[in-house]
Amino acid sequence: MTQHTPPAYVVGIDFGTLSGRAVVVRVSDGAELGSAVHDYPHAVLTEALPDGTPLGHDWALQVPSDYVEVLREAVPAALRAAQVDPAQVIGVGTDFTACTMVPTLADGTPLNELERFAASPHAYVKLWKHHAAQPQADRINALAAKRAESWLPRYGGLISSEWEFAKALQVLEEDPEVYAATERWVEAADWIIWQLTGDYVRNACTAGYKGIRQDGAYPSRDFLSELNPDFADFVDTRLDQPIGQLGEAAGRLGARAAEWTGLPEGIAVAVGNVDAHVTSAAAQALEPGQMVAVMGTSTCHMINAGEVKVVPGMCGVVDGGIVEGLYGYEAGQSGVGDIFAHVVPPGHTHEQLTDLALGQKAGQHGLLVLDWHGGNRSVLVNAELSGLVVGETLATKPEDLYRAVIEATAFGTRVIVETFNQAGVPVNEFVAAGGLIKNPLVMQIYADVLKMPLSVIGSDQGPALGSAIHAAAAAGAYPDVRAAAAAMGRKREGVWRPDPAAGEIYDELFAEYVRLHDYFGRGENTVMRKLRAIQRKVATA
Repeated sequence: MTQHTPPAYVVGIDFGTLSGRAVVVRVSDGAELGSAVHDYPHAVLTEALPDGTPLGHDWALQVPSDYVEVLREAVPAALRAAQVDPAQVIGVGTDFTACTMVPTLADGTPLNELERFAASPHAYVKLWKHHAAQPQADRINALAAKRAESWLPRYGGLISSEWEFAKALQVLEEDPEVYAATERWVEAADWIIWQLTGDYVRNACTAGYKGIRQDGAYPSRDFLSELNPDFADFVDTRLDQPIGQLGEAAGRLGARAAEWTGLPEGIAVAVGNVDAHVTSAAAQALEPGQMVAVMGTSTCHMINAGEVKVVPGMCGVVDGGIVEGLYGYEAGQSGVGDIFAHVVPPGHTHEQLTDLALGQKAGQHGLLVLDWHGGNRSVLVNAELSGLVVGETLATKPEDLYRAVIEATAFGTRVIVETFNQAGVPVNEFVAAGGLIKNPLVMQIYADVLKMPLSVIGSDQGPALGSAIHAAAAAGAYPDVRAAAAAMGRKREGVWRPDPAAGEIYDELFAEYVRLHDYFGRGENTVMRKLRAIQRKVATA
């Protein structure tokens, strides 16, 4: 008589900008059996701390206890929704926004949880879209260029204000007391793993992309000292930690986290990862030439290649940064879906404007937009840039502007794709993922602007599914992430086809977009940066 082996399951947990989502996934085929979402009680702090302490311009903070609530609330709820026996769960994987940084004590306690720092903004989590460290990023870039640091070309020649070093330097220079108390400067992607396992392991993804770790080394002590003498030991005392490779186990689920989640103590916990990067596995797009665009409030573009090339304005190239054995490249757009939301006027909805804009032809509204309302991540790497609308008249309607900003983000993506192609990292397939794939207007415009078919991930929960795939590999259910992705991921190929007639019009508009892009973005006209400087001066007076 043949014994029946009960099915095994894994849990993927996606920590987004405003909420965390847990998904229960069957290991054998990737079927998503149940999910639950928990909104962060404090959301994003942009104006003030919970106690009312005001924040400065371009600040974006979070409260780390909100992340633990996701473990307490969303995971048990997802298990109930899936009607799965927790005893059959063999692993858990997570992904996080990045670069999101948590200042902690040596045991992982966030500084904001200490009474003496409860009213100190720098003691809180700095969310990925915290852009107030731009002056520090400018100095890092200038010094690295002057010294011809070997790691700088790996990041397209510019370091972002969103990343680990700029944010840490801001803490040192604006709140030395908080900096002195910071014993660990931790990516949230790794902090949540620390809470799950009791072990602090840095993941290779954020260490490489956001932590400037290349060929096994961070920027030198000499470089950091020249930035600020008190910053010289930053890597040695606050940042450096053992590196975990993606798809491996960072440790085992501890007793405290097992109680939070309802999962079995001792199951495998995958090395932490980034929301966008895990999506490549979920979309079955891990091979060279397959670009994955995770399109939501912002967009992150990932592509693998067999060798290192210098791609201007890329967010980094990291050995094994997406999957073992290949160099993973990242680029991105700081604002996409949140720009769409910004131009929806009161009394209107996305659905209404989408329906109205679908009735238009390419070029009909007479507008051209620069999509820099959240700054430009790639290829200009400048958070000081801002949005621009050209062609607006008294006859311009809300749906005109709505369509124009969608087109602008598509133009921004085309700049990124063409930059990779010209640098010798060819984009052969474009795979869309994220919440925006549900909008037919967005998808058709992107196909028309890029002049190539769009494949689409076969899951509404790409990051959580990707995290579950990594959990299955970490638990030993598959030999590696590639094998797990082949069995558990899903993709629909060539779903959106370009319209040649629209593509011709978009070629004309794209040429003008590039003209504006270079004029305002490459230094000929610095009015956007000047406006930011005046705003910052007045706000801090």
